[in-house]
Amino acid sequence: MATFTNRATISWGDTVRDSNVVTGEILEVLSMTKTAARASYAPGDTVTYIISIRNSGAVPFSALTVTDDLGAYTVGDPAVTVVPLTYVGGSVQLYVNGDLLSPPTVSDTEPLTITGITVPAGSNALLVYEATVNAFAPADTGSSIVNTASVTGGGLSAAVTDTAEITAVQEASLTISKSLCPETVTENGQLTYTFVVQNTGNTEATSEDGVVLRDIFDPILDPISVTYNGETVSTPAFYTYDPTTGTFETVPGVITVPAATFAQDPTTGIITTTPGVAVVRVTGTI
Repeated sequence: MATFTNRATISWGDTVRDSNVVTGEILEVLSMTKTAARASYAPGDTVTYIISIRNSGAVPFSALTVTDDLGAYTVGDPAVTVVPLTYVGGSVQLYVNGDLLSPPTVSDTEPLTITGITVPAGSNALLVYEATVNAFAPADTGSSIVNTASVTGGGLSAAVTDTAEITAVQEASLTISKSLCPETVTENGQLTYTFVVQNTGNTEATSEDGVVLRDIFDPILDPISVTYNGETVSTPAFYTYDPTTGTFETVPGVITVPAATFAQDPTTGIITTTPGVAVVRVTGTI
């Protein structure tokens, strides 16, 4: 409930007199809540947002405008504003009392601005739309995206706002690449397979994660030697190998991979990821 006050004046000649102050109240009948369909995010994820607008009054609200800052924040000195979420074009849907209506007008995307919304008396309207997590989204452990939506216009005495917060996923995210050297080898010659395991997540892959590297060498290598991050390792402490089938497998948990590191350019606000790395090399004779 909002209150307001005002007073009048009367003047004659050089004399001015004030009236008493009157106080009134405005019963706010339009409310809004904003929620995210998921609690956490990783780079590239798509997040669904839901804005619920409730009109508990006896008259409709028309020509309402909804804006969403998509998590905008400032970085650097001088400060630059960056937006960690990108609206997915054409994704917005409008429901009134559960019925799907024609899509509303999106007049801008930074901030996301949706216009021409009507909420009948005693009714509820839902706006549903999607946004993708982009290169401005913080990814360190404990990071979050907080975005604020507001409803204005339509005779409202003040904007109605709400926020939704999602947090960065705390996990390891591993990829593996394999290379061969040399690419051309003679019979009974020697070659080396190099396996590079990268972690783009904000959490270390530890021994408890039980990382296992498996491969079946074809042609079979025999004998083999193995290094891990440049240090020679042995079987069965680090790996097992069957020279009759070419099956190579590391012991669960012996490979650990540091968390990635993240750096934000103070001029552009773009966040770059430097993966944590672990390297396994297997050298053998075909």
